[in-house]
Amino acid sequence: MPGENLTRIEAQERRAIVDTHEYDVQLDLTRGDEVFSSRTVVRFAATEGASTFIDLIARQVHAVTLNGRSLDPAAVFADSRIALDDLAAENELVVEADCEYTNTGEGLHRFVDPVDGEVYLYSQFEVPDSRRMYTVFEQPDLKAAFTFSVTAPARWKVVSNSPTPEPVAVTDDVARWDFPPTPRISSYITALVAGPYEATYSELTSADGRVIPLGVFARKSLWQHLDADYVFEKTRQGFAYFEEKFGFPYPFAKYDQLFVPEFNAGAMENAGAVTFTETYVFRSKVTDAVKERRVVTILHELAHMWFGDLVTMKWWNDLWLNESFAEWASTIATAEATEWEAAWTTFNAMEKTWAYRQDQLPSTHPVVAEINDLEDVQVNFDGITYAKGGSVLKQLAAWVGIEQFFAGVASYFQKHQWSNTEVGDLLTELETTSGRDLGDWAKKWLETAGVNTLTPLIEEGADGTISRFAIVQTAPSDYPTIRPHRLGIGFYSLNDAGALERVHRIELDVDGDRTEVAELRGIRRPDLVLLNDDDLAYAKIRLDERSLATAIAHLKDISDPLARSLVWGAAWDQTRDAEASATDYLDLVLRNIGSETESTTVRTTLAQLQLAANSYVAPATRDAARERVADGLWELAQAAEAGSDSQLQFVTAFASAASTPAHAETVKALRDGDIALDGLEVDTDLSWQLLISLASAGAVTAADIDGARAADNTSKGGEFAAQAKAALPSHDAKQEAWASLIERTDAPNTIVRSTAAGFTTPATVDVLADFVEPYFAMLLPIWESRSYQIAQYLIVGLYPAALANRELRDATRAWLSQNADAAPALRRLVGENLAGVERALAVQERDA
Repeated sequence: MPGENLTRIEAQERRAIVDTHEYDVQLDLTRGDEVFSSRTVVRFAATEGASTFIDLIARQVHAVTLNGRSLDPAAVFADSRIALDDLAAENELVVEADCEYTNTGEGLHRFVDPVDGEVYLYSQFEVPDSRRMYTVFEQPDLKAAFTFSVTAPARWKVVSNSPTPEPVAVTDDVARWDFPPTPRISSYITALVAGPYEATYSELTSADGRVIPLGVFARKSLWQHLDADYVFEKTRQGFAYFEEKFGFPYPFAKYDQLFVPEFNAGAMENAGAVTFTETYVFRSKVTDAVKERRVVTILHELAHMWFGDLVTMKWWNDLWLNESFAEWASTIATAEATEWEAAWTTFNAMEKTWAYRQDQLPSTHPVVAEINDLEDVQVNFDGITYAKGGSVLKQLAAWVGIEQFFAGVASYFQKHQWSNTEVGDLLTELETTSGRDLGDWAKKWLETAGVNTLTPLIEEGADGTISRFAIVQTAPSDYPTIRPHRLGIGFYSLNDAGALERVHRIELDVDGDRTEVAELRGIRRPDLVLLNDDDLAYAKIRLDERSLATAIAHLKDISDPLARSLVWGAAWDQTRDAEASATDYLDLVLRNIGSETESTTVRTTLAQLQLAANSYVAPATRDAARERVADGLWELAQAAEAGSDSQLQFVTAFASAASTPAHAETVKALRDGDIALDGLEVDTDLSWQLLISLASAGAVTAADIDGARAADNTSKGGEFAAQAKAALPSHDAKQEAWASLIERTDAPNTIVRSTAAGFTTPATVDVLADFVEPYFAMLLPIWESRSYQIAQYLIVGLYPAALANRELRDATRAWLSQNADAAPALRRLVGENLAGVERALAVQERDA
C-alpha cells in the first residue's frame, strides 16, 4: 500500500486550494477482462498559481491535459497521484487512462459466475477507492456533481447514483448509458453496478409528494432465492419512519438495492444505489438472527442517505457521524417500524458485546477518533465507531428527550444539506432543541476512550434485608475517565413456580467512584441483582457472587429477553476479565441456552461458548472441556423443538465444536442421512458446514471436497470448498492453503477470507504451531504488496490465535518490538491479535 496513502494535513492543505464543481466520467467496459478505459473531465476552482495533486490508481495514463495544456504522464503521474502545477482560478483537467478491474472488493470489482459464465461488476469506493475507477480529489469534503457515461454490452443492466437512462446503441451488441448529474456528493458514495443482473421494480411516494422509483437487483443464478417483496416492504417502512423522524424528505431521485457477489462488508450506502452482500440472499435456511440482521442492514443503509450522503463528515475522524447514527437509527427504526420489536435486545447481545470488546483493546479510541491518514481510517470501521457510538447516542437521546433529539437532527439536516460537518455542528443543533449544554457530555463520552465497570456493593443484615447498597464505578488505568450514567437496578427473585421474576426496580443517576443507594436499604436481598436493568447505560456490569450463582442455575427462568441478555453479557464480561472461571461459564451456557428465545442472543452466546472452550479453559482440562461442550451441544440439538431456529443453531455449533472421532461419526451420519432430527433439513449450506467439520477432523479427503464442489458449482460452493480444504489437519494441506494465499495473489477476496477461516480452525490447532514463524515473516511483505482489504484478511485471518499460548504471545511481542517503525495501521492489527492472546492467558490462569 505504500504510495497510496493520504494524510489529513495533505487533505486540509488541498481543500484550502481547491473547490470542486463537477466531474464528467466516461467509462468503456467492453475492452476485455483486465482493464477498462476511464476518461475524466474535472472542473474546479483553485488558488491562482498554486500547485496540488489529484488521485488516480491506473495501469496506464495515456494523456493529461490541464487548461488546454498537455502534460507528460510520465512526468506528472506517480504513486497514485497526478501533480497539478500553476493552477488558474478556474480549471479544467482531462485525464485519459486504463484502469484495472479488481477481485478484492475494492474499486471496480469483476466477478465471473461459475454457474453460467456471466460477468458482473460492482464498485466499492469507501474509503479511498473511487480513484481506482476515475481521476478524483479523493477526500469527503471536496463534493461535486458527478455525470457518468458508461459503454457496456447492450444486454447488460447499468446502474449508478442517478436514474438509469435509456441506453443509446453504439453497435448491435454495445450501448452507452448517459446518466444525468448527481447532486453535490462525496466521491466515495458514487457507484457503478453493471452486468446481466435480474431486477424487479416498485415505487413509493415521498413525504414531499415525489414518486421515488425502487429497484431490487441480484445475479441471474441467485434470483430465485431473493424475496424482493419483503425487501420492498422493509424499505417502505424505513422511508416512512425516517422521513417523519428526520423532518427531511428522502434526498435522492431513486433508490436501488443491489445484492452483489464477493462483497467484503454487509452493505455500502452509495447514494441511491446501495450494494449488499449476497449473504442476504437466502438459498438455504438461515437463522432468525441473520434475517433480523438483514432488516437492520437495510435500514442502516437507508439511514445513511441522510447521515453520510446528504450531510457528510469533513474528514474521517468524524466517521461516527455516519456510522454511529446509522447504527442507532436503524435499531430504533427496526424496533418501532417493523415486526422485529426486540431489536434493542439484539443490539445489546451483538452490538454492545462488540463495543465492549473493542473498547478494551489497546487500540481503543474515542468515538471522535484521531485519524491522521487513510490507513488509520481503514482500521477504524470498528466496534467503537459503530456500536459504542450507537450506544452513546441511545443514551443521549434518552437524556435530552427523544422528541428534542429528533428535532435537533431535523435542524441539522436543514442547515447542512449537501455540505460537510464536524461533531460540533450536530451538538449545536441538539443543544438548541434540548436546552442542555452538551459540552461536558461530549468531552466524557465522545472525546475519551474506555469502558467503565459498575459493581454492586451489598451488605446484608441478619434478617436478610439490605443494610447497604452502593454502586462502585471503576475505569481502566490507561483511560481513567469516570462518567455519569443513567441506569436501572432490577431485583429478581425465584417465585413458587420457579420463574425468576423482577420484584423491584429503581432508576437513578450514577456518577463518581461510588454512589450510595439509600432507598434500597431495608429491602429483602433478592436472588439476583441486575445493574443497568433495561440497558440504558454503556458500561460493563458485574454480578455479585450470589447473583452469579443464581444466573448459572436459573438464567433460563428470567422471562424478559433483554434482562437475560444483560445477564449473559455480565457473565461473559466477568469471564473475559478473569474474574470468573471459564469452566463456570461453560456450565452457565450449557444449562441455560436451551431455553433462550432470542436468536441473536443464542448466536452470540454459542460463539462465546466455543471461544471459552478453545482458548479460555485451563490447558490441562481443555480437551475434556471441548468434548463436554460438543456433547452438550448435540444433546441440545436433539432436545430442541423440531424445525426451530435453536435446533439449527445447535447443530451448526456442534459441527463446529466437534473434537473427537465419535463426534465426527455423528456429523457424518447426520450429513449422510443415517441420523435424522425431526424438522431438520440438511440443505446445501448445512451440508457444507457438516463437511467442513469432517474435514477438520480428517474424516474426509480433498477428493471428497472436490466432489461436493462439483455438485454445488456456485460461488458459495467455491467458498465452502476453500474453507474445507484449508481445514484439513495435515501439514501438507495447511501448507497448500498457506501457499494459495501468501505465495500466489490470484485468489479473490471471499476465497481469501474463507481459506483463512479454514486454516485457523481450532480443531486443527496442533499443526498451527508450524506456521508461527512464517506468519511473522510474511507481515511486512504482505502489507506492502497487497490491497488493504486483502492484507487485513491475511494478517487477522491467518493469525494462529487458537494456540493461545505463551510462545505465540512472546513471538508477537517480539515482532512488535522489532518493527517499531512499521505502519501504525499494521501495528494496530498485530497489537489487537496480541491482546487476544494475552487475555486468553489471563483467563486460563484464573481457570486453573
